[in-house]
Amino acid sequence: MVNRHIRLSRSIVGQQEAEAVSRLLIEDGYLGMGKEVKAFEEDIAQFLHVPRARVICVNSGTAALHLAVQAIAKPGDKILVQSLTFLSSFQAISAAGAIPIACEVDKETLTLDIEDAKRRLTHDTCAVMPVHYASNPGRLDDIYEFASKNKLRVIEDAAHAFGCTYHKRAIGTFGDIACFSFDGIKNITSGEGGAVISSDEGVQRQTRDARLLGVQKDTEKRFSGERSWEFEVTHQGYRYHMSNIFAAIGRVQLSRFEREFKPKRIEIARRYRSNFSQLKDVKLLESNLQEIVPHIFPIRVLQGKRDSLRNFLADKGIESGVHYKPNHLLSFYGAQKGSLPVTEGLYEELLTLPLHPGLTDDDVEYIIEIVREYFSQK
Repeated sequence: MVNRHIRLSRSIVGQQEAEAVSRLLIEDGYLGMGKEVKAFEEDIAQFLHVPRARVICVNSGTAALHLAVQAIAKPGDKILVQSLTFLSSFQAISAAGAIPIACEVDKETLTLDIEDAKRRLTHDTCAVMPVHYASNPGRLDDIYEFASKNKLRVIEDAAHAFGCTYHKRAIGTFGDIACFSFDGIKNITSGEGGAVISSDEGVQRQTRDARLLGVQKDTEKRFSGERSWEFEVTHQGYRYHMSNIFAAIGRVQLSRFEREFKPKRIEIARRYRSNFSQLKDVKLLESNLQEIVPHIFPIRVLQGKRDSLRNFLADKGIESGVHYKPNHLLSFYGAQKGSLPVTEGLYEELLTLPLHPGLTDDDVEYIIEIVREYFSQK
């Protein structure tokens, strides 16, 4: 009987976050979108070294993607996106009336296979959505070159990549549009939340209004402690705004990122890579830990051993996961089995090991020991 239980992921919150929420409840008393959200946007902008106007906080990473798509696409437009991603990427596209075009991934990084995306380009393609899978931006320069050549917009699904860099440039500080997630298990959390980052003033304006039901310039009112009574609406909006409670949590989390969360995530990933790089039937993804802060740690388990290893870990009290079921296999997106053979093959190999700042050194050593024990018997 195994007494320990090691979770795949978890929220790392504590007294500081509790005190921030308590302060808001007692001293402010306004729980909707107001001054705390404004302060969180300012904090993020300062962290990224970008103008504050570029940062628009919303209530989830999915909302961020949805509003970003709506800002640049018309109903019926097509958007190139890898199938191996969380459902949010596809749902955000279809929710805006656009059509997700499922693409293959690169075997080494599990990010968008740009050559496959090029083959799927049509006259009604309006954008490409690279997914920074496991925090890796992949061939982002090539994607932007492809987009520029074909007059496409780029929406970076950077849900995994807050705090990461690409060629020493912080994700969200360059390019077209980047969308972050701050849900409970991401690199920082605000409980639930997300952000759209863009230098495009049109995208900023539309996203800022759309998060508040499309009411024009309501953000300015909310940030000054007021609200709009006489207003105009010119496009579809949603109740996607972030609450002050979420922002209060997020501000504390952001202050902890550099000194706590970032080094711990990188350290765990380094230990895994050092111990698993020579294992037979394990393939590690390409990952530059000088630039990325890993949100998850997926490995490829070869020779049909993935499910056996997963059961072995579970028997030893270690949770694992599979990131993700390819979207093109889902009924809502056509159930097109056989159409993306590379992605489908990888899906049968993927296994994600625990990675979060709540893991102790002993936890990490135990996980390494159990994985090595499994392969020593096979």
